[in-house]
Amino acid sequence: MQLLSTAAPVDAGDTAWIIVCTALVLLMTPGLAFFYAGMVRSKHALAMIMQSFTTIAVVSVTWVVVGYSLAFDADAGDGLIGGLHLAGLAHAAVAVPGLPLTVPPLAFVAFQLMFAIITAALISGASADRMRFGAFVTFVAIWSVVVYAPLAHWVWSPDGWLHRLGLLDFAGGTVVEIASGASALALALVLGPRRGWPREMMAPHNVPLTLLGAGLLWFGWIGFNAGSALTAGTLAASAALATHLSGVGGMIGWLLLEKRLTGKATTLGGATGAVAGLVAITPAAGFVAPVPAILVGAAAGVVCLFAIRLKFRFRYDDSLDVVAVHYVGGVIGTLSIGLLAAVSVNPAVTHQGLFLGGGLTQLGRQLLGVAVASAFAFAASYGIARALRATIGLRVTPEDEHDGLDASQHAESAYEFTATSSLGRTS
Repeated sequence: MQLLSTAAPVDAGDTAWIIVCTALVLLMTPGLAFFYAGMVRSKHALAMIMQSFTTIAVVSVTWVVVGYSLAFDADAGDGLIGGLHLAGLAHAAVAVPGLPLTVPPLAFVAFQLMFAIITAALISGASADRMRFGAFVTFVAIWSVVVYAPLAHWVWSPDGWLHRLGLLDFAGGTVVEIASGASALALALVLGPRRGWPREMMAPHNVPLTLLGAGLLWFGWIGFNAGSALTAGTLAASAALATHLSGVGGMIGWLLLEKRLTGKATTLGGATGAVAGLVAITPAAGFVAPVPAILVGAAAGVVCLFAIRLKFRFRYDDSLDVVAVHYVGGVIGTLSIGLLAAVSVNPAVTHQGLFLGGGLTQLGRQLLGVAVASAFAFAASYGIARALRATIGLRVTPEDEHDGLDASQHAESAYEFTATSSLGRTS
């Protein structure tokens, strides 16, 4: 996230830009719902959509009540957590501590809320097909306060300890991608594998729905990254272009490798590769030039495809490859800053990337951010999941899993058609 160097009055253009980007980022969560829903079996499709949509409601409440304050209030202790002065948005109309914004503070609150929502929703891909709805809602509510808010404070608050150490994370390589990926791994390990995995084939039931979701994610990602400039100017334009080009690079890299390995370039591979590229550029969008952005995306497309194989080798059932795409992609993007960050793109870069003659300083900072975010998100999420498993329970019964979460958790079906005769009777 780009922090302005000098205070400035509220700017109407910047305000309009951030409100538009807020709407774009919100759209990403329904996009994620379709992306995930198409990749599960038909009997679980509505459950996946419901988890994403419910996350919008749950995290909106936790963010307003306490999450925003813990993330962006004045530091309450050694750069680890914000205070409670902004709890309930009681004083959110005043300036955000340490952030000389050119937009109203409430616009910043709303924009950051959408980040918190999509990050929590990403985790649902690892627990697909087997987690109780009530348990998922409870996990998300706790996670958004205990895991997401502190990480946001560490990285994006001017008082945060990682921010003070010089970690660069434009739009969420650590806070969003690594955090959701590490947390997804922890949840998958506590839940255990789906019944029949990996022996049974669990192919996507509706690839066009997944492609629609990928398109909505790509569209919204422009606001996700370019909006993180927090102003409507050159940096936002650069981030928007880098975001798109990295998605392109991710698709190309994935498809080329997939074609070489299997002889086919699949539509699902194209969509997943694009998402991998978009994930990787998220932390770097405001720090790297357009051509390096293509390379970042291509690297993510290739490495994330290989990373999918890890779940079979290590026997953890990450149903929809959150770890392989979001965690691995987030690591690639976060480290790419230490290799490719350019002061010509963003004056906030104090040490250029290694490949641009800046030495190892920034890469070391990025490595520290990866390690800390990974360890904290995994450990905290594992603890939350274990506590919920011991109290309210996490998994549905074997019978409910067999019948499908749509029926067992929501008493609905995504695909239920009846033919009606001319007399109005169903046949």
